[in-house]
Amino acid sequence: MPGAQLLPSPAEALPGRAQQMLVAASHAVSSSPTLPPFPAHMQTAIFGMGCFWGAEQLFWQTPGVFSTQVGYMGGFTPNPTYEEVRTGLTGHAEVVRVIFDPQKISYQELLKIFWENHDPTQGMRQQEDVGTQYRSVIYTLSPQQQAAALHSRTLYQRELRGQRCGDITTTIQPAGEFYYAEDRHQQFLHKVPGASCHLKGTGVTCPMAP
Repeated sequence: MPGAQLLPSPAEALPGRAQQMLVAASHAVSSSPTLPPFPAHMQTAIFGMGCFWGAEQLFWQTPGVFSTQVGYMGGFTPNPTYEEVRTGLTGHAEVVRVIFDPQKISYQELLKIFWENHDPTQGMRQQEDVGTQYRSVIYTLSPQQQAAALHSRTLYQRELRGQRCGDITTTIQPAGEFYYAEDRHQQFLHKVPGASCHLKGTGVTCPMAP
């Protein structure tokens, strides 16, 4: 049900489908490709920080980011629809996949942007958006990313405690399969002027890892 606060078990999850979502091959803002393969020197990061509309806009506006796509990860239902994810019965989080040039921006810099632009202490919600799909999560694609993400969480937790903020609820885990969201959700805040997304940070700065 919408606003679900508990993740489903595999047996409870919706069945999904074999067909992948059809999305435009080019980014609506940058015209860069949205489908792999991406240029060989590019790297990938995946973040869930609440509503994926605002998260995607945040990263496509970041210098050094080559392309962004929104989708679903971390659940059990293959190729879910937006409406299915909203029920809380797929287990997925809304995520943004960030394709970036490591010669222009580092993974550690992306982590800083992630921590500072949402509230990672809210559990299964983000501001007014309530439900397991809005949980804070980092999906990593290498042992190096896993270590960097864990270290950055430790550093940010220290800063939050210094400001008497809550404990971080963000999960950090290896990435599973990325399922594209429907094309209408890709670059949504560009396609629908005037639309909004509840993306709000704590106001606490995250230090860069040494």
